[in-house]
Amino acid sequence: MEDKDKILREIEGAKDLSSLEQIYKKYLGKKGEISLVFRNLKDLTSENRIKIAKEANDLKKLVEEAIKSKENQLKKDGIKNQSKKDKIDVTMPGEKIFFGHIHPLTKVLREISDIFGNMGFEIVDGPEVETEFYNFDALNMPKNHPARDMWDTFWLKENQKLKVSSKNKNFPSEKIQKLLLRTHTSPVQVRFMEKNNPPFRIIAPGRIFRHEATDASHETTFYQTEGLMVDKDITVANFKAVIREFFGRFFSKEVSIRLRPSFFPFTEPSFEVDMSCLVCGGKGCPACSQGGWIEMMGAGMVHPNVFKSVGYDAKKWQGFAFGVGVDRMAMMKYKIGDIRLFNSGDLRFLQQF
Repeated sequence: MEDKDKILREIEGAKDLSSLEQIYKKYLGKKGEISLVFRNLKDLTSENRIKIAKEANDLKKLVEEAIKSKENQLKKDGIKNQSKKDKIDVTMPGEKIFFGHIHPLTKVLREISDIFGNMGFEIVDGPEVETEFYNFDALNMPKNHPARDMWDTFWLKENQKLKVSSKNKNFPSEKIQKLLLRTHTSPVQVRFMEKNNPPFRIIAPGRIFRHEATDASHETTFYQTEGLMVDKDITVANFKAVIREFFGRFFSKEVSIRLRPSFFPFTEPSFEVDMSCLVCGGKGCPACSQGGWIEMMGAGMVHPNVFKSVGYDAKKWQGFAFGVGVDRMAMMKYKIGDIRLFNSGDLRFLQQF
């Protein structure tokens, strides 16, 4: 064991709290030199044990007092375990703290969910990696159907397959399925209908993927909110009332909309819903392809074959379905002229929200 004068000189020579902590561990720590003396007392004779224990105890008390005194001195001098280069210059101005914030698409998704939630719609979710059955077959788009070209997608490896079941007698009870990145959130509606009986009203917000060229109003990855309302006496009039109410609440003002006849395999009749472009006020800009109107959603009355695929009686139940682009809703709300800005990662753009 070290000479007590040497230990005291070592303590007095400590220049900061970190050095003092190392000295404490060296002598009084779990494996310290003084601590080891107490551990080895059991190996001594009774006479030596008493003598050594008294000396070790006195030394321990002396070292503890010296360390405590030195610690108080160092704190009083303001050293506090800092080297000269780490000292804080209290005269320097503070650095501004930048807080993160919610992405504009997240804000819009939450607002859409709140509006429909207040209108009695339940919010449901589903997988982004989907099967061919749920993404196409159950939605009245069998293999080689030309409408599949409208939802060109990203297929996963051919050997990644999954078994799915269908209530539709036109489909095998079990069918090996290829996987893909979903091209719309309509598969969520099918999954919900398989497990729930009408009447109901739901929305399915989420991210979708399309293999298509990008421009000011098109992206390969974007967000969509699909809605579905099923009951015994649902008509297009119910759809128009719901959508007018939604647009009015979302934009906090009356907006002009129009329904154009269209085609979707899973609805009949089908139509596109356009609204007057709020970016340019209907005068024409890149966001609306210079037309003054921008397509906001596709919609229609649910096709009987979709009801059959989930085991519903198509003669008893009817309903409407729609899909709205969340990115385009954000573009209209914040007057953003290019959809690609949302995923650009440009802080100059994002910090405006």
